[in-house]
Amino acid sequence: MKTTRLLLMALLLGGTQLGHAHPGHDDATPVLYAALSGEPTAPAATAVSGNNVTITLEGDYRIFRANGLPDHTPGQFPNRGNPNPISAQSYTFRVPLKPQTNATPRDGRGAWFGVALNGVPFEPGTGEFWQGQREWNYEAKSGFINLGLDQNNAHVQPTGAYHYHGLPTGLMDKLGGDGKKMLLVGYAADGFPIYTSYGYNVATNAASGLKKMRSSWQVRSGERSGGPGGKYDGRFTADYEYVPGSGDLDECNGRFGVTLEYPQGIYHYYITDEFPQLARQWRGTPDASFSKRGGPGGGPGGAGGRRGPPGQRVPGAPPPPRL
Repeated sequence: MKTTRLLLMALLLGGTQLGHAHPGHDDATPVLYAALSGEPTAPAATAVSGNNVTITLEGDYRIFRANGLPDHTPGQFPNRGNPNPISAQSYTFRVPLKPQTNATPRDGRGAWFGVALNGVPFEPGTGEFWQGQREWNYEAKSGFINLGLDQNNAHVQPTGAYHYHGLPTGLMDKLGGDGKKMLLVGYAADGFPIYTSYGYNVATNAASGLKKMRSSWQVRSGERSGGPGGKYDGRFTADYEYVPGSGDLDECNGRFGVTLEYPQGIYHYYITDEFPQLARQWRGTPDASFSKRGGPGGGPGGAGGRRGPPGQRVPGAPPPPRL
């Protein structure tokens, strides 16, 4: 087990050319998660069999090849809020091994934000808009719309693509549970690592203890001008504004600091309980393989498959489930 742990950590950090596969019913599954978490973990029962992901190092990239099926128990799909069954995909995501930050963040719309260690993609936004107006994008976890999210903060696109909109709780359990240490759960399209909401009290001091990171995005005050009108209440993405210094994180829901995997320090993202949950912008330059508009991400129309144009809505009526 010690050898397995060392090899896998080297792989994730870019220090070896070895890959690791863990099909859902393969003996490698508990070995993979024990290696990541430092604790032996039994594989959970799952209603979706056949999880498969390989992670290899090829040149300047960490390559994820995955079928996108979760390695933990998903919710029931279809369900009342989501009419789509889960089906296997064909993903090939290229994650830069030497990511660089940019002075200006890159907008994350039109692409998967990143990929979890189990090969399931992260997507913060939705395809639901008030009256089809893209500036009024409904928030998946606002409580004002039912998109059929399961206990893992995930649901399914019309293509059958299962994906996370927030903390991937089933994966977190496989990795040994949250709140015990900084928990790496995936990588963003720009190459920077993604952690759950716990980080060090002092970003550059691993001995400073853990605390839950707070987003610096806040619900705007006052009422909306145009569009659906009414008071800002978090129903739409546009209801929020970035208020520097109001939380622990920057506008990309990340910060620079040390982590267990990167003791020398690296920029990294957090998945917070509150908005934006998953970042809506990249601090670095995303690889094209995460685009949904074509390219090597896999599936028709890109990484997640094409979604049709938003339909027109009746004011005040709940939008039809599509994601």
